[in-house]
Amino acid sequence: MTIGVTIEKINGLEEDLERQLGDLLVRVVDDGASVGFLPPLSEEEAVDYWRGVPGEGVILWVALENGEVAGSVQLHLALKPNGLHRAEIAKLMVHPEHRRQGIARMLMETAEACAASEGRTLLVFDTRGGDPSNLLYQSLGFAEAGRIPDYARSANGELHETVFYYKKLT
Repeated sequence: MTIGVTIEKINGLEEDLERQLGDLLVRVVDDGASVGFLPPLSEEEAVDYWRGVPGEGVILWVALENGEVAGSVQLHLALKPNGLHRAEIAKLMVHPEHRRQGIARMLMETAEACAASEGRTLLVFDTRGGDPSNLLYQSLGFAEAGRIPDYARSANGELHETVFYYKKLT
């Protein structure tokens, strides 16, 4: 575990946590992360997004360093009868000032352990091709399932492929 960093499951958001998560989202989007938003993203838009998280079937964790949000990840549990064995990792984010400290790995391992404890045997997610995070996912045992070209648009208008990953849990 990274010294000074704790991972906490969030059941409800109070104002300060909404603000910190909003700031996290704005910072990672400004830094070029492909998490569904484009810059410029206002603090208000970012906080509005977080007000819908967590929710039914959505589990949220934050990485805290000295009481401040350094990262987050979500686990979306499939709720349909034919998908109760799977879950999706979503919105893995680490604040640019806290990267390269093992926080993303800690968040992913937490989400994976929760998925297993919830009886899920398959984890899936997608990410932009070519991002350094792909190395992390592969090091955690995720396998590439395929790629789709021109899947997500970046701030400069360029279209990027997405890579779909999966991992069978035991």
